[in-house]
Amino acid sequence: MEKRDILSMTFDELSEAVREMGEPKFRAKQIYSWLHSSCVVSFDEMTNLSKDLRKKLDDNFVIFSLSIEKKLISEYDDTKKYLFKLYDGEFIESVLMKYKYGYTLCVSTQVGCRMGCRFCASTLGGVVRNLFPSEILSQIYTAQRDNGVKISRVVLMGMGEPLDNYDNVMRFLELITDDKGQNISMRHISLSTCGIVPKIYELAEKNLQLTLSVSLHAPNDEIRSSMMPVNKRWGVDELLEACENYAEKTRRRISFEYAMVNGVNDSDGCALLLAQKLKNMLCHINLIPVNEVKETGCVRSGKERIAAFSQILEKKGYSVTVRRKLGSDINASCGQLRRGSR
Repeated sequence: MEKRDILSMTFDELSEAVREMGEPKFRAKQIYSWLHSSCVVSFDEMTNLSKDLRKKLDDNFVIFSLSIEKKLISEYDDTKKYLFKLYDGEFIESVLMKYKYGYTLCVSTQVGCRMGCRFCASTLGGVVRNLFPSEILSQIYTAQRDNGVKISRVVLMGMGEPLDNYDNVMRFLELITDDKGQNISMRHISLSTCGIVPKIYELAEKNLQLTLSVSLHAPNDEIRSSMMPVNKRWGVDELLEACENYAEKTRRRISFEYAMVNGVNDSDGCALLLAQKLKNMLCHINLIPVNEVKETGCVRSGKERIAAFSQILEKKGYSVTVRRKLGSDINASCGQLRRGSR
């Protein structure tokens, strides 16, 4: 019999499994707490359970934990990048960032990525497979154990497209926000998408109160299609219509990510058109000086050009920030994660 992925099970599912094993109801609470509060990696660590029960659990279930293959620490800002090894020998990367308010972890949702965005290292080798909910959770649990800290915010902006792994990501969100486990507030979670329009509509109906970050990167189809193949399926106007629906349904401000690439999408005309396209949208614009990846050939815009672009948007009434670079010396910045450290 194939063992079940216990870390991906909800409390109700675990309770039913425990009942079927002939164990009393309170055992489910103990096991769930060991998994999601104490974040153990083996059943032997569940010391308030009998040896017989621990063996029974080991016979029927598996805990998909991660091992740290490599850890790089930035000399400038203490950002830490992890190369995690999965149970099947595949690798993913995650990034731990320290802010005044606490710790944020940028997690991966897939091994690789199929989206093919021109400026991103994560997509260079394509996608291998989706991550299980347990494997997304384990990135958080492993980083917490390694650093002896509590992670208070999570961004699904690492390797992979979260909405391309929709069901597993939704299960992860249910587990990470459970008050019987880590109990991270949904408002402290950001999910980034390159623009899978049907899933944005589906996500809006759930009204989860997370922050939706949309990788826009261009104000028109011509430029965006040259940067992001997904735009050939769902164009800018179709994407923005879905975003407007999301903002109206959830009453949550959307964060539009805009990677500034020299000579491609950083002109005054692009800024003016972007302001026009986002008119009346409940949103924030996050300008990202593109993080250079040797294989892509993309060069970041200069500081003066970024400042001029930002000023145009601000004069039009938009809330604009320029993303601070963290971990750039260890290739841990946006768009630099891949299936192996460089």
